Amino acid sequence: MATDHIRYDVLARDALRGVLKHVLADAAEHGLPGEHHFYITFLSKAEGVKISPRLLSQYPQEMTVILQHQFWDLVVTDDRFEVGLSFNGIPERLVIPFSAIKSFFDPSVQFGLQFEPVEEAAAAADTPTVETLPVAAAPEAPAETDGEPVKQGEGAEVVRLDRFRKK
Repeated sequence: MATDHIRYDVLARDALRGVLKHVLADAAEHGLPGEHHFYITFLSKAEGVKISPRLLSQYPQEMTVILQHQFWDLVVTDDRFEVGLSFNGIPERLVIPFSAIKSFFDPSVQFGLQFEPVEEAAAAADTPTVETLPVAAAPEAPAETDGEPVKQGEGAEVVRLDRFRKK
């Protein structure tokens, strides 16, 4: 077989990460439309990932976060996104490079993307170092969101995407 000097695999992976970046940037600017919400799985120890030592000890390999009702300060840059989430009532700030993301799933429309870890991210997963982030204060939650009462004290739920995959 001929050698792929163009590296179509890299171009396709980067294009799909661009879809993810676009969707998150739109959510950061306008909020989540309709019933859309996102399950994002990433490598916990990948280069550039910033999570608290508490979360890292609970999820030493990979972690899935859900962006739905209770998240704040979503910021999207060219190479990463940052978001505030609450875990068991404790607010946390997470920084997640796009290169660390393994999968993205929007169950409202059954749309998902799976990524092979970037070589640097996979290599960094074996490295025991991680940058510690200070805990951020959670903003005041509105009393109601789209007719549904906001449940105070509930944290983010970490789930396995296998639960939603068709067998």
